[in-house]
Amino acid sequence: MLDVAVIEEPAAAESSLDPIRSRILAALAEPGSAAMLAGRLGLPRQKVNYHLKELERHGLVELAEERRKGNVTERVYRATAVSYVISPSALAAVSPDPARSPDQLSARWLLALGARLVQEVGSLLTGAARAGQRVASFGIDAEVRFASAADRAAFADELSQAVAALVGRYHDESAPQGRRHRMVVGLHQIPDPPARPGTDAAQESPR
Repeated sequence: MLDVAVIEEPAAAESSLDPIRSRILAALAEPGSAAMLAGRLGLPRQKVNYHLKELERHGLVELAEERRKGNVTERVYRATAVSYVISPSALAAVSPDPARSPDQLSARWLLALGARLVQEVGSLLTGAARAGQRVASFGIDAEVRFASAADRAAFADELSQAVAALVGRYHDESAPQGRRHRMVVGLHQIPDPPARPGTDAAQESPR
C-alpha cells in the first residue's frame, strides 16, 4: 500500500469523491470484504459490493486475498494507498496555469504553482511506479513567525536573492547529460484551526 497515490483520471477522481466510496476507501486502511465493510459502515452488503467493484475498476482498491468459506469465496480488498490526491490533470481544461498571470505577491498564483507541483510530481510518481523506480526529489517544510509585515517583506527579499544566487551557481544550460528540475518556494500564512464548539474564536487564536 502506498502512502499517497495521485488520481489523474477524471473518472477515478469522480469515483473517489462519492461520499459512500470515500467512506469505503477510509475503512479499507484495514483489509475487508463486502460483508465486513457493510458491518463497519452500517450499509447493505449489496450496495457495498457495487461500490467496491467501481473502486476496483478505477484502481483505488485491490484484491488482497480470497478466502474459502464453505461453498462461498470471500473476496478481501484493501485500498491501494493510505491517502489520495486528485491531480489538476483530472480537470485538464480548467486546471490552473501559473504562466497565465505570474505575480509573486498573489496567493492565487501560489495556488497555481502548488497545483502544477501536484500535477508534475504525480505524473512522475505514476511513471516511476510503472518502471519500478523512485522519483528523485527534495522538500523543505518550515514555519516562521514574523514580528511585523516589514520583517516578512525583508525575509522574502533575502530568500529571493539567496535562491537566485543558488540557481545561478548550479544551473548549466549546456550540460549534455543534465536534467531539468523545478524548484518552488512558497510563503503563506497558516490558517487558524477551527474553533471548538462553545469556544470563543478570538480566545482560541490570539494575535
